[in-house]
Amino acid sequence: MSETLAPPANVTPKVGFVSLGCPKALTDSELILTQLSAEGYQTSKTFAGADLVIVNTCGFIDDAVRESLDTIGEALAENGKVIVTGCLGAREGEGGGNLVRQMHPSVLAVTGPHATHEVMTAVHEHLPKPHDPFVDLVPPQGIKLTPRHYAYLKISEGCNHRCTFCIIPSMRGDLVSRPIGDVLTEARKLFEAGVKELLVVSQDTSAYGVDVKYRTGFWDGKPVKTRMFDLVRSLGELAKGYGAWVRLHYVYPYPHVDEIIPLMAEGLCLPYLDVPLQHSHPDVLRRMKRPASGERNLERIARWRELCPQIVVRSTFIAGFPGETDAEFDHLLDFVREARIDRAGCFAYSPVPGATANELPDAVPDALREERRARFMAVAEAVSAEKLQERVGATMQVLVDSAPGLGKKGGIGRSYADAPEIDGVVRLLPPEKISKTMKVGEFTKARVVAAQGHDLLAVPI
Repeated sequence: MSETLAPPANVTPKVGFVSLGCPKALTDSELILTQLSAEGYQTSKTFAGADLVIVNTCGFIDDAVRESLDTIGEALAENGKVIVTGCLGAREGEGGGNLVRQMHPSVLAVTGPHATHEVMTAVHEHLPKPHDPFVDLVPPQGIKLTPRHYAYLKISEGCNHRCTFCIIPSMRGDLVSRPIGDVLTEARKLFEAGVKELLVVSQDTSAYGVDVKYRTGFWDGKPVKTRMFDLVRSLGELAKGYGAWVRLHYVYPYPHVDEIIPLMAEGLCLPYLDVPLQHSHPDVLRRMKRPASGERNLERIARWRELCPQIVVRSTFIAGFPGETDAEFDHLLDFVREARIDRAGCFAYSPVPGATANELPDAVPDALREERRARFMAVAEAVSAEKLQERVGATMQVLVDSAPGLGKKGGIGRSYADAPEIDGVVRLLPPEKISKTMKVGEFTKARVVAAQGHDLLAVPI
């Protein structure tokens, strides 16, 4: 049993915190940090300077598992008192035991994802809280790990799909949609706190409300259905009052997504869709057990562009999935060219322990997987560069992310086509007008003068 030592009465207990993985994990981290702050704990910027450390892990692909295990080891070496949470905490190791416990038996506690209560219970056991919670210690929007001007809004947890390459449902469970009133209340608090871009995330944003049969909720005294269309429309109307953006991530291409596109054309939501297509060939999609009708994705994307010509489509794909033939891979390359995917990422297939795809026959050799990933990215980047070139000469609204010296020498921003950290940026040149200034978290208009790799060069006007 680990000894519990409370810090002296006049010293505020400090907790070190590391958040790894996707934006869904980031929102879990924000909930834990908000609760820590509410209870009077401070956060430490170093492992050594903390009374204990919490590591929020990712457990999806091999590289993420290694990073998480390495970070836990580093925290143990520098601090010794470590609580582990997140997806890796739910992973089984050899023989059915807990993977984290097997690799690092000295950790204080291990939980799975979205486990704020369990994490806080472990913190209380090993580092007693300094006092009872006082709400005024925490800002209304909670503690955020993103810059002040943008934030992730998680609308649901878990997933009902059983894609053969994925083990997330075994870690995060089936779909559980948040009450729509709670989601909209959180969104309003974020906008009131100065957020100018709200990034909607979940495992499957298009499935919002399926688990509760799209029941009617209430917000501000008005009935609102728990479904994607009503949520996006309400968020858009709310954002309009604050001059803010709403961006959608992880949208499966179901037919009802077509209903959202007119909202984009109206300006209620950014004309940007992050759609994890994974592949294009029907046989590969069947082996993956992907939801929705993948065979119709070309015509679906064409329909979206018909309804909203300025729409940007981002997607991720897997190269070298078990059984993938040369013809199936060529089909994928043709699809990316014909669909003109604006932003594409690609992973070489990685066999994740526990995924049913590992049992499929005809595994593609490692070297060929990597070769196909490289070939895919060459095609995808050529398409993206061509599309970026079309923007030269256009005037765009840009959200400023960096502007040293009020932007007199330029800065960095993003257009509606650029999600933070995963897409390109707009490199802002020095303004033409001497009086022109820029501030982080504010919008500026800029004229695009060139395309450079994944980025645009623009002059603020």
